[in-house]
Amino acid sequence: MEHAIPLEWRTAVQNMVTSFISGDFTLSHSSFDRIAPVDPIIAQSIAANISAYGCTLAPLNPAVWGRAVYRWMDGYWQFLIDLTTTAEPVSDLVIHARLRDDGLARLEVQSVHVP
Repeated sequence: MEHAIPLEWRTAVQNMVTSFISGDFTLSHSSFDRIAPVDPIIAQSIAANISAYGCTLAPLNPAVWGRAVYRWMDGYWQFLIDLTTTAEPVSDLVIHARLRDDGLARLEVQSVHVP
């Protein structure tokens, strides 16, 4: 069953996207207590997928929260959040991230791609 992204996670995700906009795909230039650093190989893939999409990332438009969801996936919460570009308030690019049920409560970005 899918649920809307909780309000307490929206600010963390918006801050993460701000780092992506600035080119920090590993999230190494920012300190996030709710978002885990991104593995460099995954960060390269994210950057390549965004570049291939052909539009520039922009701060998240409020409209993305109408489609963003999370759901239980046998041991973790799967987050799916559309990104905003300068051309589209809600693009086809999607953040795929997970939140493990292990007490750390840190969102782990797995990918950004068009499903």
